[in-house]
Amino acid sequence: MVASIHNITFDTTGDPYELAQFWSMAVGRPMRVEDEPGDPEVSLIAEGQPTMLFIRVPEGKAVKNRVHLDLQPRDRTRDEEVDRLIGAGAKLFEDHRRPDGTGWVTLTDPEGNEFCVERSAAERAAS
Repeated sequence: MVASIHNITFDTTGDPYELAQFWSMAVGRPMRVEDEPGDPEVSLIAEGQPTMLFIRVPEGKAVKNRVHLDLQPRDRTRDEEVDRLIGAGAKLFEDHRRPDGTGWVTLTDPEGNEFCVERSAAERAAS
């Protein structure tokens, strides 16, 4: 027997609702209708996929994430997606783009959790 992934959990010292709003915009998943600002837990849902769960915790982030998400844009380039996410509140953490167009960009969400933005499938196919 094996286990399945039920939740992908994000800790926050701030308002889980606000962090969930950022990620809802980033990945296009809706929040549960019963979630409200100030709730200690907020979830983003997607049929047949793990829930993205945002939980208030007392301690701040201390070190680099050991697990992170890699995002691949569907309808724009990597660089356009990086610009969109920075405009929504993400911050540039590390830039691993190479002169030949390969590579990725590491951003942090408003709480400081790292995630990467890769090239789109169309960009990969073109190279």
